[in-house]
Amino acid sequence: MEQFSALQKLVPLSQYLNVSSARIINSPYTNCAGDIENCYLIFGALDDRNCAYSHYIEGALDSFDMLYSEKVEKCYEGFDIDSSYKVFFSQSSQNCIDSMFLFDCKNCNNCIGCSGLRNKSFYILNEPYTKEEYMKKKKELKLNTAAGIDAFKKRFIEEVYYKTPRKFYHGHMNSGFGGDYISNTEKTYHSFYTKNTRNNKFCFWCINGQDVYDYFAWGDLERSYECVSSGEFSYNIKFSNVCWGQSKDIEYSSFCIGGLDLFGCISLRNKQYCILNKQYSKEEYEVLRGKIIKQMEDIPYRAKDGLIYSYGEFMPIELSPCYYNDSVAQEHFPLNKEEASAKGYLWNEGERGVYTITKKGEELPQSISEVGDEILNEVIECKVCKRPYRIIEPELKFYREMNLPLPQLCPDSRHMERIKYRNPLSLWKRKCECNSERSQTIYQNTATHEHGVAECSNEFETAYASGRPELIYCEQCYLKEVV
Repeated sequence: MEQFSALQKLVPLSQYLNVSSARIINSPYTNCAGDIENCYLIFGALDDRNCAYSHYIEGALDSFDMLYSEKVEKCYEGFDIDSSYKVFFSQSSQNCIDSMFLFDCKNCNNCIGCSGLRNKSFYILNEPYTKEEYMKKKKELKLNTAAGIDAFKKRFIEEVYYKTPRKFYHGHMNSGFGGDYISNTEKTYHSFYTKNTRNNKFCFWCINGQDVYDYFAWGDLERSYECVSSGEFSYNIKFSNVCWGQSKDIEYSSFCIGGLDLFGCISLRNKQYCILNKQYSKEEYEVLRGKIIKQMEDIPYRAKDGLIYSYGEFMPIELSPCYYNDSVAQEHFPLNKEEASAKGYLWNEGERGVYTITKKGEELPQSISEVGDEILNEVIECKVCKRPYRIIEPELKFYREMNLPLPQLCPDSRHMERIKYRNPLSLWKRKCECNSERSQTIYQNTATHEHGVAECSNEFETAYASGRPELIYCEQCYLKEVV
């Protein structure tokens, strides 16, 4: 581990981690992305065009401020949105068109402020309207203004969002599973943001993985363990970070692309039989690898916090070159500087650029019709964090086309607002709330359930902790009410 740490300080790293085999065209300030064009500040992205300020998106076109979404076009401020067109300010919805403020809706069009709807048109706050009534009411709501959007969002949260039953997890088509935001899986447990997997456990954002344990971010890999950001048809990657491109049989390595039989290597490309970036023959490699593993077991690395790292454990956190508060970990498990330092995590308090603010977020015009091209030259102060941000030309064009007001928050603050509504990466044991004393004061069932008028006895693990305001149903009760 000491040798690996020393090597890590010497070997150059790529300035970005975009997929090596895919095109990156006119897309500055992007990372962990591939086959993208005319994009800006998108991360964990694949096959996207004309998108900005988004994270974990795939197959997106002309969309802004999206999170964990795929096959979307002209969408805005969405989280967990699939196969949709012109959907704004929405969550966990699929195959929807021309709608705003949706949650758990499928195959809906021209709906505003709705939750748990299927195959509906012209609904507002889960109530049906004729097309003419709907258009008139939509105009009255003034959803083209910042004030109108803020006012309606509050109504949606209070009147619908927390008052319709929801399934104990987000996802569909799973067999033998546990987790949240999980779909098309088999025997995949304690995993989150996972699709098309089999025999997986303890995974986060794993797409197309089989026999994968303790894994974070990306996919198309098999039989891998304790890895970060590996994939692109990789196999048997262990205790490694960012090793992809049909890599195979790699251990304790970082940023190695297209490699085979590597141990303790950094930033190699298409190499085989290397240890600490030094080339060996196959026979030399196998002998030395065996000796190193034995020594790691006999004389394990002892970290500053007293933890022991022998062969089979991921690399010690104190060897990480990443600052905790600059990593995605801070989003899911937030710590302050003192808490992070006590755990031995690095912390970054580097100085940011100094800018002259020319306009405050709350001073922006209420509607896009009041905005001229001069806004592109303004340095705007975020309404929440007070940091500066700007409006880019494709963004302004999008707001004008969609008749949406300018955002009063910077991209980072908008992202933090979005993630407030996603569930944590933890599970709790709970019981279905159908026909419970609490549920009867919130929602009246519309169908007859197997358990009759008695409380449902089904139990499950869910990312909704007890005490939260959402009304949580088991899948059987949920399907009776929603589908």
